[in-house]
Amino acid sequence: MQRRLRVGIIGGGIGGAALAGALAQRGIEARLYERAPAFGQVGAGIQMTPNAVKVIRALGQWEALRDASFLPAAIVGRNWRTARVMFRTPLRDECPKLYGAEFFHVHRADLHRILVGLLPENAATLGARCTGIRQERGVAVASFEDGREAEADVIVGADGIHSTVRRDLFGEAPPRFTGNMCWRAVVPVDGPVDFVSPDSSFWMGPNGHVVTYYVRGGRAVNIVAVLETKDWVQESWNVPSSRAELTAGYAGWHENLQTLFSRTDAVFKWGLFDRDPMAAWSVGRVTLLGDAAHPMLPFLSQGAAMAIEDAYVLADRLAAEADPTVALRAYEALRRPRTARVQLESRERGRTYHLASPIAQLRRDVSYWFRSLINPHRSGIQTNWVYSYDATAAPPLREAA
Repeated sequence: MQRRLRVGIIGGGIGGAALAGALAQRGIEARLYERAPAFGQVGAGIQMTPNAVKVIRALGQWEALRDASFLPAAIVGRNWRTARVMFRTPLRDECPKLYGAEFFHVHRADLHRILVGLLPENAATLGARCTGIRQERGVAVASFEDGREAEADVIVGADGIHSTVRRDLFGEAPPRFTGNMCWRAVVPVDGPVDFVSPDSSFWMGPNGHVVTYYVRGGRAVNIVAVLETKDWVQESWNVPSSRAELTAGYAGWHENLQTLFSRTDAVFKWGLFDRDPMAAWSVGRVTLLGDAAHPMLPFLSQGAAMAIEDAYVLADRLAAEADPTVALRAYEALRRPRTARVQLESRERGRTYHLASPIAQLRRDVSYWFRSLINPHRSGIQTNWVYSYDATAAPPLREAA
């Protein structure tokens, strides 16, 4: 009797947990190795767009996601100073009809808890910092800081933008600082407030933008505030900032934002880094997933979604192919074109959101208005091609043009 495939996953974030859950669903043995000593309440809000929600539903966690989330009415583009609406893309009633799933706002900690709940008992090893990967005698071996080693038929690097697995496969190459910094904060509220609409609001201004939306069933507001800067800022979720620093970055912006900023308590900041799309993700029995393979700017809200899609497709291919190396090649062929497009279009959205010239802003806003008259789902951030993708189809669907 042939033994079960063994998969080692380096990194226990959103992508790693989703992969472990998807593998368990298919009866494949998965071991997850996370460097943190515990799974904790980290991060802030995440936009779970329909393409990701389809995967969560296939994993049997749609109800848990719904119960932990907020269902926004629309994506709304607003002028940074006047709050004038530049475009409105309806979501709440139209996403299920157009894309086959809802658009949810969820706190990262809630999403991570849902995904970790898919792991079999004792499948996760915490406090395991990977220091290297090697391949020998038909297996892949991970080494850890405490001297332990673990071997598997396949090892997946889901260990983020500074991936150790990526380094060992393809060499040391630092990510590129994009000239953007980001503040994040979560503001508790008793329920929807009059200075934050029940939408995903994109406030676009010169050299920066702010996104606000509700999470945790409307009991908190998530803030993502991006500003161009010449100064390098550390790539970390945990660099403390302050209410004063956040507010100073957006002097002169609309009073609703100022009111929201005035209620912040814990504020964090980090630099936005990315990499160019890769020509390959895999070597032998080792591959990459999520930010380790395709780190991207948050301007299409697809970082977590792409990792979740990766996880489902990789698990599907490993279950379908007898030879793991064939499965990894198929996984790459299905995923690299899509994630490369999302990476590059995310960069472009950053340029579009941050136009400094009033004339350039006017041209952009007229374009938004005109496109909205024709089809509101092809205006604004223009993500219908992202949302329509279905990673759970067999084989996965190509994204719509």
